[in-house]
Amino acid sequence: MTALRRSFVLGAAALVAGCGFQLRRAPELSFKTVYLSGFKPHSPLAEELRRQIATSTTTRVVEVPTQAEVIFDTQTDKRDKGVVVSTTAGQVREVQLRLHLQFRVKTLAGKELIPSTAIALTRDMTYNERDALGKEQEEEMLYRAMQSDIANQVLRRLAAVKSL
Repeated sequence: MTALRRSFVLGAAALVAGCGFQLRRAPELSFKTVYLSGFKPHSPLAEELRRQIATSTTTRVVEVPTQAEVIFDTQTDKRDKGVVVSTTAGQVREVQLRLHLQFRVKTLAGKELIPSTAIALTRDMTYNERDALGKEQEEEMLYRAMQSDIANQVLRRLAAVKSL
């Protein structure tokens, strides 16, 4: 029975290997260095973007703009929260979380590689005053997920840049 099980496992492994399945990798960027400018100090979105670029084997983030081939110029990096639903007594029942990034990418010489581009994400979240602490944690978790999503979108756009 073990030989039959072993051959089944080997056959399944061969099928998966032969179908072209690969885990998602960080996109390959056509430039070696990038400088992130315009972010507020300690911006969570900048840190997420920096972290995801670091997973790339071809590109690294530099701290001095003159060392960079490409400058990622942030025009807007904004978190926002608004009330969507409230009761007649004025109690909040649903809030909307918004994350907005507007950026452009240019070379050190000033050639625009990606024109001014905006990425905006929203998430709706129910709210109850009794669960305020838990809702704060949920809000932070949703913001982190949105930051990761925006950073992924930015990396895909940066990977589309082929010529400097």
